[in-house]
Amino acid sequence: MTHALIVIDVQNDFCPGGALAVPEGDKIVAPINAMMNAFDAVILTQDWHPAGHSSFASSHSGKNPFDMTEMPDGPQVLWPDHCVQGTKGAAFHPDLRSDGDLIIRKGFRSDIDSYSAFFENDQTTPTGLEGYLNTRGLRKLTMVGLATDFCVHFSAVDAARLGFDVTVRMDMCRAIDLDGSLAAAQSAMRNAGVTLT
Repeated sequence: MTHALIVIDVQNDFCPGGALAVPEGDKIVAPINAMMNAFDAVILTQDWHPAGHSSFASSHSGKNPFDMTEMPDGPQVLWPDHCVQGTKGAAFHPDLRSDGDLIIRKGFRSDIDSYSAFFENDQTTPTGLEGYLNTRGLRKLTMVGLATDFCVHFSAVDAARLGFDVTVRMDMCRAIDLDGSLAAAQSAMRNAGVTLT
């Protein structure tokens, strides 16, 4: 078993009608479902924030969604409240097959955000995904999901840095594209050795 599909954050709050909707985020659900059986393992990630998370604009007086602030681990985009644990917004899109081998929840520490499926944004606190993949001998990864320029981007770059063979299926991702973030993310992924198809 060598090839895993990593399905990143295909959750209600990132789909149309959600608190942090990615344009056409729901359009990738059926194609992702259709490809799952072709992989040796399917891992889903889930943004899983406590209420009042430090990345929420509502937690910072005078700040608005998409403003920038400084966190101990670096610059931070402040987001609308989203993917709060146990809410409908945090649930997977209802049409997504969620019967994968593993669900990795991230962003559950109130004082630090987590874009990557591998590390919190401090780049040192692991989620456990690397160990799981290594234990199962899964060295080739295909990534799909939301959003291309944030959680997919950071997950792909970290995976490549950890020595995995990483492909991002751009046709099965959608982006927020905040102030040119998509182009920057594509460049960063290519520079890290990620294959974009």
